[in-house]
Amino acid sequence: MRSVLTAVFVSVLAVTAGAAQSDDVTSHAKKSDKVVVAVVEDVSARFGVNDFGDRLIVSDVWLRVEETLKGAPQNLVPVEVEGGTVGDLTLRVSDLPVFQKGDRAVFLLDAVAGKNHLHARGKGVLKLDRSDRVTGSDLRLSDVRASVRASQK
Repeated sequence: MRSVLTAVFVSVLAVTAGAAQSDDVTSHAKKSDKVVVAVVEDVSARFGVNDFGDRLIVSDVWLRVEETLKGAPQNLVPVEVEGGTVGDLTLRVSDLPVFQKGDRAVFLLDAVAGKNHLHARGKGVLKLDRSDRVTGSDLRLSDVRASVRASQK
């Protein structure tokens, strides 16, 4: 009996966690300007200046769009992300992912001063594995699509 109750409790927790993750995606998708499923085509780092006037390393991440879930369709989307490597100097930003060519993800983007940035910083990217699951969660790409659709109602 105890093992049955434990199994039911774990199942309820998994469903609750999945619903919470989906609600979080819906909320962020509603607030973002653009949502795309894309593959990182290229990453190039350079010195730049952030909104606060700090000089730092930023990476220009070029996304080859597979599917536009929200916003105007584009084939190639540039995104500016803090962090990267210029020469032998590397800047890693704790709340932002590091991108490599070939990474596939759902990107939630905001247009700021004519440039695309990740919505809510690191929460604006949901990296996908080969089976279309969001890395580190129970969400599938189909769940994310449904959440984005729900955000537009």
